[in-house]
Amino acid sequence: MEMLEELKKEYESLRIKIRKRLGEFRKLWRNQDPVPIFKEAVFCLLTPQSRARVCWRAVESLEKSGLLWKGKAEEIVSHLVGVRFKNHKANYIAELREKYWRDGKFLLVEKIKDLPPVQAREWLVRNVKGMGYKEASHFLRNIGFSSDLAILDRHILKNLLFFGAIDHIPKNLSRKNYIEFEKRMMEFSRKIKIPMGELDLLFWARQTGEIFK
Repeated sequence: MEMLEELKKEYESLRIKIRKRLGEFRKLWRNQDPVPIFKEAVFCLLTPQSRARVCWRAVESLEKSGLLWKGKAEEIVSHLVGVRFKNHKANYIAELREKYWRDGKFLLVEKIKDLPPVQAREWLVRNVKGMGYKEASHFLRNIGFSSDLAILDRHILKNLLFFGAIDHIPKNLSRKNYIEFEKRMMEFSRKIKIPMGELDLLFWARQTGEIFK
């Protein structure tokens, strides 16, 4: 109980900053600017087992070089400094652009814009190579499409375990496991009265010392 009270105090101290960040995400979706939305998709493809700051620097390096828009996978890979599994991820980026970027438009947005968040995530997992449930949830949050989906990375799972919302960290996150642990996070969110999107950023701030992506 004492730990939960401490978490609530941390939340109150960060609430304004957290809500500001979520507002910035929602602005992306309202504006429908394809460039930053595409960059967020690339960022989320890079994040598995890699640091967020490192991944974002890679995205910015690709954009600055022009390779984000026209580079082949073998050219992209040289800009993924510090990103794990960079050869696979370079291929994912090249394929994403090849399939969904046309004449300055990110066609992926058209595919998901009228879907409920859970269905949009399912579409992304089925149709975007390199996007699992965590990456798809992350992308939808970062573009302001939905902040009610769980982004179950190691930081979030460690915090859910610490606060007793889950009793173990699964060895793998199959679809079944992901949905089950997402449900438990939602229950915890309701219990402590901190919205899902805000709870995610709060846990991230506890682990990394910053509110980022």
